[in-house]
Amino acid sequence: MNKFLIITASSMTLAFATFGPTTMALASDGHAYCAKTSGQWMSKNAAKSKVTNMGYDVRRVKHENGCYEIYAIGKSGARVEIYMNPVTGAVVRIKNKS
Repeated sequence: MNKFLIITASSMTLAFATFGPTTMALASDGHAYCAKTSGQWMSKNAAKSKVTNMGYDVRRVKHENGCYEIYAIGKSGARVEIYMNPVTGAVVRIKNKS
């Protein structure tokens, strides 16, 4: 009986070690908070307008992994990559690129 419990615990640890970091990496990129369907997305121009109103100079808008990825220049001149939920328009992450 004790051997069975040890094997089960080891299997659970292995599963967590295998899947845990992948899930965390996905969430850290912001993609976990983005839509998976494109039918209800706001337009790229609407996303660009929203980020422009936040004070950024938008250079490019693309969609990838369910998010809008917006490449822009901030007020300080630093390059940033903004991840936006394309349905709600919520900014889920801003990553400095400089």
